[in-house]
Amino acid sequence: MKQATEIREFERYFEDIMKQYNIPGFAMGLAEDGELCYEKKSGLRDSEDKLPLSSDTVFGVGSITKAVTAVAILQLQENGKLNVNDPVINYLPEFKTHNKVQSQKITIHHFLTHSSGIPPLPTLMGAVKESMESDPDFKIDPQQGNPLDAIQTINSHSDLMDAIATAKFTLLGEPGTEFSYSNDGYALLGAIIERVSGMSYEQYVQENIFTPAGMHHSVFQYEDLKEYEDIAVLYDTRKNGDEEIVFRSNHPWGAPAMRAAGFIKSTVNDMLKFMEVIRNEGKVGSARILSTESVKVMTTPYMQCSHDTYYGYGVMIIPDFFGYKLIHHGGDIKGVTAQMGILPELGLTGISLANLAEAPSSKLLFSAFAGYVGKPSDASHLDVEMVDIPHESLKEFEGTFMANDGMTSTFYLENDELYVTIPGFATKILKPIGEDQFLGSMRDQDTTIRFRRNKDKTIHRVEVAFRQLLKVEETT
Repeated sequence: MKQATEIREFERYFEDIMKQYNIPGFAMGLAEDGELCYEKKSGLRDSEDKLPLSSDTVFGVGSITKAVTAVAILQLQENGKLNVNDPVINYLPEFKTHNKVQSQKITIHHFLTHSSGIPPLPTLMGAVKESMESDPDFKIDPQQGNPLDAIQTINSHSDLMDAIATAKFTLLGEPGTEFSYSNDGYALLGAIIERVSGMSYEQYVQENIFTPAGMHHSVFQYEDLKEYEDIAVLYDTRKNGDEEIVFRSNHPWGAPAMRAAGFIKSTVNDMLKFMEVIRNEGKVGSARILSTESVKVMTTPYMQCSHDTYYGYGVMIIPDFFGYKLIHHGGDIKGVTAQMGILPELGLTGISLANLAEAPSSKLLFSAFAGYVGKPSDASHLDVEMVDIPHESLKEFEGTFMANDGMTSTFYLENDELYVTIPGFATKILKPIGEDQFLGSMRDQDTTIRFRRNKDKTIHRVEVAFRQLLKVEETT
């Protein structure tokens, strides 16, 4: 933020949000042309032992890892080891779905852009299953039993491909035609990186991205930090009546098969260095990580994934964020909520990191960016108009939608308004904005939801949280 007025206004907003969400530890950093220009910290990295935060405190970054994986793939393309338009089976011949013809059409590009046609699957839960079951905070209802018993354990890329091959699902469409966020695709990009580089995914990233970029506190496993102590403790929440309790739950999830999809641990300072790859056309300081052309390829808006947002390779692109292009990605996993963003036309990068799942890291970073361009901190960049829809027409949107990974959304009418209930989020009123689309909010961030119709013009899917969910048919 350029002016003291904008800084004060943002910091008032920041404090209100922090109190509302009861976040134990939060760190944010903004950089102009690669130089740190603003820091904001709140809380502690360890609330019980009263240990402070710094810009070198290690947090998980979740799915921001996907941007790192995309950089690795593009490096290998530059070196002639692969081509993003090649079929996946060229590198992973054992990869298949129940639809052999469509499976053979899926390319590396489709994995990078979440457009393979594979719907959400319960594979991430299978990958973290063993670490969840070893967590002292994992409780099993004696009457209900262990909910993970029905999920296949996934400890390797081979296990993952077996799970995909045997899963029963309908492909969303021909490869390249439908967007639905897929951790599976990015996990298998990690397998491709291993096949063509001859080293583990983690070693490849360490040697070709972290080390040359000077990211000295970025790792895939906390054990790799050795004697380093500036690490954020993980916290979680649970319900106690109407009250939500934040509690220490410092048992991170591990998932060897899914590391390329969301398991990097990093810091404000290290992530600001990584974002220089995108802002500075492939260079971090004097080190060239990617070619200028590869950065353009990475930040091309290939697939529309919401009303205002497109997906490139490992990054999302908002073409009009208060008049500027915003390149960004978020990350969520146990004890982690992260958001990175780049405004290349302004030379601005930013990262926000929290040690609590479901914290509003995206809203806080976007609010800081809004203040930087002279907008109110609570302003929305979404330029949409509300429309009126008659009650009878609104009834068409009622119903429950579910994905194979268990994510559900239930839509219902009350007092002529459409509501949505999504586990993990507060129930929200949705405002119609036309063309089967509605405006809502998640963690104080405006978001859009779009219903999809089949050939009979009947609603059969919904796009929510960047995923496509299928309507659950009612039984009588």
